[in-house]
Amino acid sequence: MAHARKQREQLRAHCGELHADDGVDPRDFFRPDRQRTKLDRKTRQLCQQVQQTLDQIFGGELRDDLLDSLRIVSVSPSTSSTLLVTVVADLPPDQYDRPQIEARLADRAGWLRSEVARSITRKRTPLLIFHLLGPSSACDATRPEVPS
Repeated sequence: MAHARKQREQLRAHCGELHADDGVDPRDFFRPDRQRTKLDRKTRQLCQQVQQTLDQIFGGELRDDLLDSLRIVSVSPSTSSTLLVTVVADLPPDQYDRPQIEARLADRAGWLRSEVARSITRKRTPLLIFHLLGPSSACDATRPEVPS
């Protein structure tokens, strides 16, 4: 505490007003934030790898008609160790059963995570959180028909 007060007093002695950039090395202050863009690139790369893997798995490797009808919309980082996987069901609205799909996804979550772990090059595999969207044909059913 005393060290910070002494440093503040020294800064005030050399200038009329203190600003946020006072006492900061100009090389650090004006340096572009390359580290953050590198982390963003790596995170995007991880999300893309996970999306490709899950696309392949949901393309027919599950041997489950209900889960094979799911399509990956996006994979985005949720927290540092969690990825949010948005999926949409390509089912007719009368066959869409949200609780059943969510239950089957929860049953297979561990296996899906292990398959993702095989395909990525990371020390720790991120947790996968699935966000289920309704069937895409539901939007078409609510739209009024235009007479021709």
